[in-house]
Parts: sequence; C-alpha cells; structure tokens
Amino acid sequence: MIQNSYRKCRSFYHKFRFYCKVNWTKTLYFNFKKLPFQTAKKLPVFFYGKVKFSSIKGDIQIDGKIQKGMIGFGQPYELNKAHKGIGEINILGKLIFKGKFQFGKDCFVFVGENAVCELGNMASMASAGKLICTEKIVLGDYARFGSECQIIDTNFHDLIDTKTGEKLPKSAPIYIGNYNFMSNRVSIMKGTKTPDFCTIASNSLGTKDYTSLGENILIGGVPAKLIRNNISRDWEGEKDLLNDFLTI
Repeated sequence: MIQNSYRKCRSFYHKFRFYCKVNWTKTLYFNFKKLPFQTAKKLPVFFYGKVKFSSIKGDIQIDGKIQKGMIGFGQPYELNKAHKGIGEINILGKLIFKGKFQFGKDCFVFVGENAVCELGNMASMASAGKLICTEKIVLGDYARFGSECQIIDTNFHDLIDTKTGEKLPKSAPIYIGNYNFMSNRVSIMKGTKTPDFCTIASNSLGTKDYTSLGENILIGGVPAKLIRNNISRDWEGEKDLLNDFLTI
C-alpha cells in the first residue's frame, strides 16, 4: 500500500514538473486562435519555454487523430534542457501536420505567403533548427533532423548568368522521404529530394535529387554524395521507444 502511494505521488510529481515547462499563455492562445473549437479544446499544440509569434496569420491544418500535445514547439526531449529563449514562428502560408511532430528548443520556423509546408507523422527537428519555406517543403513520416539543422528552399537573392543575363530560379521544392535520419548540422537546400530510408551524415549539404540512389543509403559531404549502400537506422527497433518518449 505504501509502495502504491509512492508511485502515485511520484507520477503526480513528474506530471507537475512537466506541465510547469509548458508556456500556457502561448499554448492556449495559439490553439484557440488558429484551430476549430472542437480541435482547440483538446490542446493538440503545446509550446514550451519562451517563443515569439512574429506572425500566425497563415493556415494551420492537423490531419489524423487529434491528441493533447501531439505537436510540441520547444519540446525538451533532448539531453540539453536549457532554453536560450530565441524560439520564433512566422506562419504566413499553410502549415500542415500529418500527425505528431516535435520541434526542439529555440527553433525558427518561417512559412511564407502562398507557401506550403507539410510535416509528416513522427517527424521532428531538434534544438536550434531552422525551417524556411517560401515555396514548398514536404517532410515524410519519421523524417527526423538533429540539432542545428536547417531546411531552406530558397537562395533568398536572385542570381543571374553573367554571360546570358538569364535569371536563375531562386527557390525550388524540397521533398524528404519517409524514415530519413539527418544527423546534426545538416543543411538541406532548394531542390533537394531524398528517398525513403536515407541517412545523412553530420555537417553535410543536400543540394539535389538523390532518389535515383535507391533506399537504405548513407550520404554525406559538401555537397552530399553516396557513402554507403544497404544501411539504415533501426527504425523498427526504436519505434516503440520513440512513441513512448515523444508522446505526452
């Protein structure tokens, strides 16, 4: 009986500590401002720590079963627990969640006007990540990015061919396959496409369509190129752990 009471007290203590980390002002404001009431009352989006809403006038869409805290911004799921307090979102276009998603601490998310950003179920971006979508970005299910990664579908500035005067495309869609694992400090630039079950090594630069290389590949370098075939993160072995660890 004493042991059972201890477990209940311990469970209550951990839940209390967790809910103290939630930024309830931003969480309540965002859910009831951007989502239909029947969805908002379930609080599917949680914000943790300090975050700036530069703009949230764009469209937010959540597909699939609605669950409390299924989408976390600033979610403390990594080894480092402290926030710098520089998290920021600027949503002018359309942001679609295809299920559960976690942004780590101090991320910057920008979806420009007329742009569409689609984030797959159980995909994630770890701390200090940067996602800038001016045209289209699609992340598949379980497309998971390590800390300090960036996904940017634009050059920001116009470039010209100095011989012909031709203006080069400034942006191009990004498509990241299912079950992709990007290690820390990976940069994914405009026009990048990856196949399912692709791993990208730390400090690499993705710049093109890699789907012709097939599945179960490791790529890396600046720019990224094929390093090894027949290799993959153990997704089946980790799936239950990921679900337990990242689901509230």
